[in-house]
Amino acid sequence: MKQTIAEYDSIIKNCKDIFAKKMKDYGSAWRILRISSLTDQIFIKAQRIRSIEQKGFQKIDEGTRNEFIGIVNYAIIGLIQLDLGVSEQPEEINYDKSIKIFEKHVVIAKELMLAKNHDYGEAWRDMRISSLTDLILQKLLRVKQIEDNKGSTLISEGVDANYLDMLNYAVFALIKLN
Repeated sequence: MKQTIAEYDSIIKNCKDIFAKKMKDYGSAWRILRISSLTDQIFIKAQRIRSIEQKGFQKIDEGTRNEFIGIVNYAIIGLIQLDLGVSEQPEEINYDKSIKIFEKHVVIAKELMLAKNHDYGEAWRDMRISSLTDLILQKLLRVKQIEDNKGSTLISEGVDANYLDMLNYAVFALIKLN
């Protein structure tokens, strides 16, 4: 488990660094994105990964690693939007506050990962990256259905739980890619 924690922290540090740089470049323009738009953005990234996995090559220079990083960061942005609500105007969140909120959701995701790894015995280590991609796509389809149902579920987890799982599956894929 110590190895997993170190690898997880390293991946998250890289994702956070990219998030921080994009915050400096673009500010918090993402605050106007509705949850459904964030879900679709993650869906596009996961579909591209699956397409590359199936075809065995890509025509755009950015590989699957960057797409998995995008999934991590968009999942965290989605969790932030669920917390704060979508802004109708490009509401500016300063850099320090955005990093603090980012880190809050990383702690929640990491705690979930540790609990599940305890119970499942790190089964993800024996999985293929393509299976992690498929699980992310399955979670996305679930989220889309929940969104179509206006957030209502009878027995299932909500959007936030699915975003946390997608985030962790993407981190696992990035660990395996390393």
